[in-house]
Amino acid sequence: MMRFRVFFIILFFTSLYGLLGYKVYNLQIQEGEYYSARAVSQRRLAGFLEPRRGSIYFTDRNGNAIPAAITKAYPVAFAVPSDIEDPELAAEALSGILEIDEAKLLPLLDKGDDPYELLKRKITNKQVEAIRELGIAGVYIDEEDSRLYPFNQLASQVLGFVGVTAESDYPSGRYGLEFYYESSLGGEFGRQEGDRTINPVHGRDLHLTIDSNIQTRAEEILSNLVEKYSAESGMVIVQDPKTGGILAMGGYPSFDPNNYSDYRIKSFLNPTIQTVYEPGSVMKVITMAAGLDSGKLTPDTTYYDSGSLTLDGRTIKNWDLKAHGKVTMTEVIEQSINTGAAHAGKLVGRDLFYNYLVDFGFGKETGIGLPGEVRGSLANLETSFRDINFATAAFGQGVSVTPIQMIGAFSAIANKGVLMKPYLIKDKAPSAVRRVISEEAAKQATEMMISAVRKATIAQIPKFDIAGKTGTAQIPNFKQGGYTEEYIHTFIGFAPAFNPRFTILIRIDKPSGAPLAGLTVVPAFRELSEFILNYYNVPPDHLE
Repeated sequence: MMRFRVFFIILFFTSLYGLLGYKVYNLQIQEGEYYSARAVSQRRLAGFLEPRRGSIYFTDRNGNAIPAAITKAYPVAFAVPSDIEDPELAAEALSGILEIDEAKLLPLLDKGDDPYELLKRKITNKQVEAIRELGIAGVYIDEEDSRLYPFNQLASQVLGFVGVTAESDYPSGRYGLEFYYESSLGGEFGRQEGDRTINPVHGRDLHLTIDSNIQTRAEEILSNLVEKYSAESGMVIVQDPKTGGILAMGGYPSFDPNNYSDYRIKSFLNPTIQTVYEPGSVMKVITMAAGLDSGKLTPDTTYYDSGSLTLDGRTIKNWDLKAHGKVTMTEVIEQSINTGAAHAGKLVGRDLFYNYLVDFGFGKETGIGLPGEVRGSLANLETSFRDINFATAAFGQGVSVTPIQMIGAFSAIANKGVLMKPYLIKDKAPSAVRRVISEEAAKQATEMMISAVRKATIAQIPKFDIAGKTGTAQIPNFKQGGYTEEYIHTFIGFAPAFNPRFTILIRIDKPSGAPLAGLTVVPAFRELSEFILNYYNVPPDHLE
């Protein structure tokens, strides 16, 4: 009996060690190539020394974080060329599955002793199954962390994307916030120092001031507007004038960062900060604000409009080609009279007018925290002292601005005369740039805009005071000089006028069949304003 037990124990452990030996053999010999390749893949694709990229989040009105850019594991196909017996046959079989030209695949698979070659990232489950069914030795599937943008095109020109470059096959931020905050989002690689491993520092998350609901509605309204009038492009910004925080920002057309390679580079640029234009009549509000603050005029200051004004051999006319006779400065805003704005600028004076433009933020970057921001130009007022240049600048021609500068100037009036620095990162504290005009001047300028909205009625929302101004600007002819017959339509406004929750800039370029902004961007402004007022449950200014 004792001998049987001893024999049984010896047999049991002999079998156990035999099984273990077979498993080791199976792993090291029969499946060794696969696991060796997988190890190379993991070191290359998701190595333990690589940092995890931080996520980017939108915010809603309740402060909830909504994922805008996250990292997700996707299947990838890779090869160990040294283990592929027939590269030509493999390339032929894989070409249709991976949707890669056979002529491009073959050089990757036919590299002799190359231990690793990435074939394609983010392959589908259907492609995974097809590759596994082929069973080609030396071709494998693994997983790689890649960037996912759950809202596809939403705010894409703000977010940017993550991709590889000609210099590195390791993905990094390209354009937008992904690029601007690369060092923060990307983290730091770990490293080996002798026998010691220095762990990676993972990237930090970004929480944005952009409200996903406002952004979604703003982009919907903008795209519908551009398509309705067959415009070349458009853009929209929504800002909190009291803090400077950006609630929505977008351009149309845009792109899907999940498939950025399908788009032209032009689509990646953010037009709200990377394009300049002559703003047109929206600048009249800034001219009036300067006059009010400097004491050079009041809302009731009168001017006689003969319909034209000739300076330095050039004649300024009104958009409607009419002579309006005796008008007040408020009526100049209401009827958007070019000659009246030129007169207001003259009352302020050249140097003072230029200084106010600089104080409002024109001619320099806002520092919003996005790559590639441009400054616009006040060069016509800096290098020439001709009267005509200052007269046209008073109604928004002959100077160039960016949309982010323009909305910032209006937000300064909405914020009782204080210019705030625009920002996108929620954790940043609001920062006042400077007081531009007095609280009283801001109130008077606001009242002038309210009057203009009431007279025009198109932007008016029942039971609310709305302050705003249109701009229909001719596009300069850069080849021949002068102006073309194409237009840019802008409307900028804020509400409720005396306790504003938002400022909106909405603009379309080269609309067809609509010569005036009042027919295009103004109704779009009203639609977006109504949405935001309801979204925030803002109580009305008036009960009647």
